[in-house]
Amino acid sequence: MTKLILARHGETVDNVNQMMQGQTQGMLTSEGVRQAEMLRNRFADEHIDAFVSSDLKRSLDTCAIIARAHGKEVVQTPLLRERDWGDFTGRYIPDLKGLAFPENVESLDALKHRAADFLTFVRNRFPNQTVLAVGHGIINKAIQAVYYQKTMPEIPRMTNAECRTLVLDEK
Repeated sequence: MTKLILARHGETVDNVNQMMQGQTQGMLTSEGVRQAEMLRNRFADEHIDAFVSSDLKRSLDTCAIIARAHGKEVVQTPLLRERDWGDFTGRYIPDLKGLAFPENVESLDALKHRAADFLTFVRNRFPNQTVLAVGHGIINKAIQAVYYQKTMPEIPRMTNAECRTLVLDEK
């Protein structure tokens, strides 16, 4: 079995400013760096075989801080990117309340398909290993929805630098 430790990146400037980041790179705040360092310390004595991250800077920076303590490189994948918010990207989140989604927002079906592909990627590339993967709030929620065979609203929101562990049966 493969153990997947799924983490959300540390706090970003856009998190603080309530901006819809989507697939923009993002930058950790000093608090976000501190959160990543706390994860590094939390997992310092745990055996982790591989570190995987979204290819977006905010997740990559978080994962690199944690992986450094293990002397490991970070494998990047676009499968872990945040949901593409299309024309909502870069907008102030409170202003979006009640608005219809633009047509270019990534659909939940597409997001869940990407989440399933990520789980398959981890199973195939890291069989019987412990993997720490740093992603984003919505994609992490989609991964858990696929894993638990639940709807997205049934999965609790992950806070910055929160971790959840999934045990993946080999399929």
